Amino acid sequence: MRRTSRFAPVVLAVAALLLGVVPAQAQARPDRTTDRVTVGDRTFIADGRGRALQWRGFNLADKSGRGADAFAAIHESDLRDMSARGFNLARLAFFWDDLEPTPGHYDRGYLAKMRRILDWADRHGIKVVLDAHQDVYGPHFGARGIPDWATRDDGLPFTPIPDDWFSQYFEPSVQAAFDHLYKDADLRAAHARMWMTVASALGRHPALLGYDLMNEPFAKFLEGEDLPAAAARFEAGELTEMWNRLARAIRLVDRTSWVFVEPTVIVGLGVPTRLGAIDDPHAGYAPHFYETAMETGADYDPSGTFIPAYEAAIGDYPTRHRMPVIVGEWGGNPYVPHASRFVTDMTAAMDRFSSGWTWWQWCRGGGYCFLDQAGAVKPSARLLVQPYARAVAGDPLGFAYDPGTRTYTLTFRTRGDAAGPTEITVPEEAYPNGYRVTVRGGGARWDARGRTVAVTARGRAGATYEVKISPK
Repeated sequence: MRRTSRFAPVVLAVAALLLGVVPAQAQARPDRTTDRVTVGDRTFIADGRGRALQWRGFNLADKSGRGADAFAAIHESDLRDMSARGFNLARLAFFWDDLEPTPGHYDRGYLAKMRRILDWADRHGIKVVLDAHQDVYGPHFGARGIPDWATRDDGLPFTPIPDDWFSQYFEPSVQAAFDHLYKDADLRAAHARMWMTVASALGRHPALLGYDLMNEPFAKFLEGEDLPAAAARFEAGELTEMWNRLARAIRLVDRTSWVFVEPTVIVGLGVPTRLGAIDDPHAGYAPHFYETAMETGADYDPSGTFIPAYEAAIGDYPTRHRMPVIVGEWGGNPYVPHASRFVTDMTAAMDRFSSGWTWWQWCRGGGYCFLDQAGAVKPSARLLVQPYARAVAGDPLGFAYDPGTRTYTLTFRTRGDAAGPTEITVPEEAYPNGYRVTVRGGGARWDARGRTVAVTARGRAGATYEVKISPK
């Protein structure tokens, strides 16, 4: 009886949400004037002082730990070591199938473990995006994500493909399960209720940046459709509707955290998204950035067209909707011959179109892990440890890192409503023998305190400054 009374308001709120009769006070929007900074065709999340923020970090995911062992592979030392190398963002994967093992019964211990990780992140100065992760829908298909009780496969067959896990998305049974999630009223309500439960429990945590509403959404193909056609139809219709519905659900209990939406994986082939507008002023765009050939075992081709095609495709949607871009996942095999060039080219590209990224993933071992089994940074992965401006007191006009000379350059323009210093993270690992700072622009002073260079510009609003950091 106590469980019923606890969740009755949530159930009523979800019902109202789905019927489109959310009370006016619940529909109130966060303040539009202080949450972001738009400079040209790029938008940045802003802090309370009006500074444009940038993000660098890692995914944290424990896909093998379940029940009592959930999150067992994630430790406070992971957050501490990330922070020590200058990173400030973690994308934490959680699994709906663990959170709500049976309908309406939420595992409070699971939420407590998520809160503990947020506590660690706050202790070490890292913000967190909570990622509702799914791979091939969920445990009904031998994966993780959406609960078995929320899986309807229409009795269609499923054939596991262990050597090509992504191909399993094209199994008719998997596509049917996604289709029911988007269309069946009870599953839509359960999905919204899950997010309201997470946001209600964790939304006020000081380490929380926001919510990634679902990892790599997929859809059912209609007869005669190829992948681009199916993705365009799905993104423009069901996916846009789902993102808006889940954002409205979260706003019933959390008015200030960011909600991050993803396109389908077709964006990785250089196909622009057909997502519609997300009716939420705290909505960000979180595409993934995987080199398709490398995903199938090839080396990176420095003369290839992947990065230019991706950049050409990625910019229009967030520019039109003034959405900050944080690349939720990217990575690659750190042992291929051109792995270092891959990291260099990818980070340079993201400096051009995004305000941040999280590498897949922070872990020890093989694959895309940042660390080897002994805990040492893999050789090519060292190039992820770069200086960057985590907070710019004005408009960032350009920023880039040259790994050849290990020189970082930031150009910014002061703005009257931006206060405080511009803070540039300078990881010790990137400059083991120290660094020098050059600032061009009138009335500026700078102060280097360990891993942070703070630049205070005292000129008039609209003045331009250039900061360079290079090895001693």
